[in-house]
Amino acid sequence: MPQSTPYVHRRPFALAVLFGALLLSLLVVPPAAADDGPGTPAGWTARPAGGGSAGEDARPYVYLEGTPGTVLQDRLSVTNPARTPLTVRLRGDGPAGPWFRFAADTVTVPARTRADVPFALAVPRDAVPGGHAGEILTVGGGEEGRVPVRVRVGGPTLAALTVEDVEVSGRTIRYALVNRGNAPLRPRLSVRAEGAFGTLLDRQARPLPLELAPGRRVELTEPWPDAPALDSVTVRLRVTAEGGARDEAAASAAYVPPAPVTGAGLLALGVLAVLGARAYRRGRWRTGTSAAAATAPAPGPDKQPAEEERHLETAGAES
Repeated sequence: MPQSTPYVHRRPFALAVLFGALLLSLLVVPPAAADDGPGTPAGWTARPAGGGSAGEDARPYVYLEGTPGTVLQDRLSVTNPARTPLTVRLRGDGPAGPWFRFAADTVTVPARTRADVPFALAVPRDAVPGGHAGEILTVGGGEEGRVPVRVRVGGPTLAALTVEDVEVSGRTIRYALVNRGNAPLRPRLSVRAEGAFGTLLDRQARPLPLELAPGRRVELTEPWPDAPALDSVTVRLRVTAEGGARDEAAASAAYVPPAPVTGAGLLALGVLAVLGARAYRRGRWRTGTSAAAATAPAPGPDKQPAEEERHLETAGAES
């Protein structure tokens, strides 16, 4: 009777071959297809165009250089690896964000496609020479991307700074700084106050904790905890910055004691004023008398006073 052993051994072998083929087919399926669901374009990227979309030669940011009033152009590369189209919204962000110009604020990238989107950057005519930073913000598919942009604006720089609206109130000195040039400034401040009897405050120049952008105005205060109680003062502020920018301004204030001492102080001032006026008039009277005596003509040697002549006449009549 023939044995069926060979048949029994062939079946497990066939099953193993089928299982291996199935496993191999699963391994070669593109991973993007397993991750992509309907309407979910995940994994898209936005970066500067040119130099390849990835690798060592990819640009880390967009670099543009020009003078005020020029329009600079470049391209943005958006890669959509999904199986559905991707719609991306574009806008500028950061300090240079308002300079960006796009042909369309919304761009649709087909499935499994990389699209190069052109854009322009309009440098304002009053742009400050030097480095500026901005970003291109891309939003789509529930994700957000940012492409850094560096702009170098050429041209001469002008450093100009003014100190304005100086006011002395109690123990506080108020003032405003304005950057009148086209370069950012880091100002330094010195303060000096003079009273009726000398210097009351002398603070040497020190840097202020701020950077003043071109055209910016900032209102600041300077504390004066040991301000006088009774005095007439003049406070002078001097500001300097790099590039030769400098300016100064002053303000005056009268410090008087609070009530009820105010009445006594005013009374004392009034008494001093009256005494001074009297002394002034007395001095004028004495000066006038002395001057009159000095300018009166002296009698001559042959001329006797009138009273003496009248006395002799009377005596002669009696004799």
